[in-house]
Amino acid sequence: MERPRQFIDCGDFVLRRWRGQSDFAPALKLIDESLDHLRPWETWVAQHSAENTRRFLAASEAKWTSGEVYNYAIAEAEAEAGTGTGAEAEAGTGSLIGMCQTYRPADPRCRRLGYWLHPAATGRGVATRAAAALVAEMFALPDVEYLEITHDLSNTSSAAIPRRLGFTEVRREPGTAPAAPSGSGIVVVWRLRRPVPPSP
Repeated sequence: MERPRQFIDCGDFVLRRWRGQSDFAPALKLIDESLDHLRPWETWVAQHSAENTRRFLAASEAKWTSGEVYNYAIAEAEAEAGTGTGAEAEAGTGSLIGMCQTYRPADPRCRRLGYWLHPAATGRGVATRAAAALVAEMFALPDVEYLEITHDLSNTSSAAIPRRLGFTEVRREPGTAPAAPSGSGIVVVWRLRRPVPPSP
């Protein structure tokens, strides 16, 4: 099975595969500082704890290996020693500013995308550019025919990202889990198919 890259350079930030328990402290800090921002839309926030963060990092390792989920940290592109970016920053990136992932739903031809940011990182186009990087990365894999993004109907900020990236809304359906505090309980599903290569 082919895998996506573990490090994706997006200029002023990078997507990098989680580094297991060595990422525990920065991951916990990122989530702790984002709880109020995420609480209206993410039901998992109610179960957030240090132990659940450790479990998340452990599960990320196993699910990457199986291909079920590819979880990335979104980090400022600053080397831990010096100010390099891109390849120079790969060895050690800067502060975490969010998370993104792709996971495999029931249809093996599909990958679904998800993302969230630290509140201080919003308004800079980071989520849109991170999602665009994941789109390109997933369509580089031969078994991915289409991508989906889902969000609650009330979350209009999330709706802007698939719209900007050329996704098409394909349906609205009742959620299978209890709605988040600000949610409507209606899930919007957006889809983007693999581009057809031009004829020779």
